[in-house]
Amino acid sequence: MKLPVRYLIVILTFICTSVCYIERVGFSIGYTVAADSVGVNQSSKGTILSTFYYGYACSQVPGGWAAQRIGGRRVLLLSFLLWSLTCALLPLDPNRVILLVVARLLVGVAQGFIFPSIHTVLAQWVPPHERSRSVSLTTSGMYLGAALGMLLLPTLVKFRGPQSVFLAEAALGASWSLLWFKYAIDPKSTASGVGELVLPINKKMDSHNKKVLSAKIPWVKILTSFPVWAIVVNNFTFHYALYVLMNWLPTYFELGLKLSLQDMGSSKMLPYLNMFLFSNIGGVVADYLITRRILSVTKTRKFLNTVGFLVASLALVVIPSFRTSGGAVFCSSVALGFLALGRAGFAVNHMDVAPRYAGIVMGVSNTAGTLAGIVGVDLTGKLLEAAKAANSDLSSPESWRTVENEFPDCDPHTGQGLVISFRFGCDCCFETDC
Repeated sequence: MKLPVRYLIVILTFICTSVCYIERVGFSIGYTVAADSVGVNQSSKGTILSTFYYGYACSQVPGGWAAQRIGGRRVLLLSFLLWSLTCALLPLDPNRVILLVVARLLVGVAQGFIFPSIHTVLAQWVPPHERSRSVSLTTSGMYLGAALGMLLLPTLVKFRGPQSVFLAEAALGASWSLLWFKYAIDPKSTASGVGELVLPINKKMDSHNKKVLSAKIPWVKILTSFPVWAIVVNNFTFHYALYVLMNWLPTYFELGLKLSLQDMGSSKMLPYLNMFLFSNIGGVVADYLITRRILSVTKTRKFLNTVGFLVASLALVVIPSFRTSGGAVFCSSVALGFLALGRAGFAVNHMDVAPRYAGIVMGVSNTAGTLAGIVGVDLTGKLLEAAKAANSDLSSPESWRTVENEFPDCDPHTGQGLVISFRFGCDCCFETDC
């Protein structure tokens, strides 16, 4: 059975995001084991873990620009090869701080090009009435990758040592690069105008990909658009919660609940598996509501975004109250699952407001999301170090409640993310010929 090219592209981008997040979770697990073995404190661990996000933040907008000018397919391949090579060559020694910082910065810069490139590719291939589930499937790869990483990599570290994680990640990256090089192609024309009878967004589009690549980027319109800023604020809020949980959940299980990741079995992957499921559920529900004309594009995005963030906020608040592995896994699963559901709102909206410049808008909004990782991951380490000094260890709920109170979703002041989304989020395309 011959698979349509756009489906193959979506499947390959899904695998792409899975491999990327296996790498991120893998470094957190491998470095935590190596650092704990030589007595590195929590603040220093937070600094190393957050270094990735500095490089990641710096390359978001350049990644969108490069994908727009050179083509998302080429940029995606080059970035994957760069971070895979870095992982293959990096020796994991917690005492060689400068080398670790430089390597994580380089990996961050390389991976920063990936998501703007993916959005550029998907905007070219995927018609409007398939966007929600296509983007949701692609981004759900992040959560499946994180789940697989949490399930398999602790065992690999136990039997082969922390360094083996990097070699496995490099092999996965090289394998995906070969698949992408062999099967990915550029479309002869953009798909943004396909399916307009189902979802009318563009009145006219450039018919040839070369014209799209050479089009002048409307920076002023992008940076002064309220819908774009609604996406930016929600991206920051989402990633603050995601990155803090992704980087510090292993520490919470190990030190907060006195549990061994190796002994937890498959339960430790449930939060990320839940994200995978809810992300795809959100995409299917969104496309159903839109194509059946039950809700407009704007109302669909706002509805799923709001429901996802509100439920996640409640789950985050009560996590420290549960002192068993089952309770902690359940609450973190609900929080991450409904955060993923919310991605059917803000995360697809890039293609609604700017189908030809989706990579650029993704780069702008993902810069904010990456800044959340820088602030959140590093700040969490400092908060835990202060809590450890005050409570003598990290096993008490009070030690972790200060971290939970820092989540933007839980703070009534930064609950403005939902307010801004509801007030300014829309599907109105600001391009001149929409």
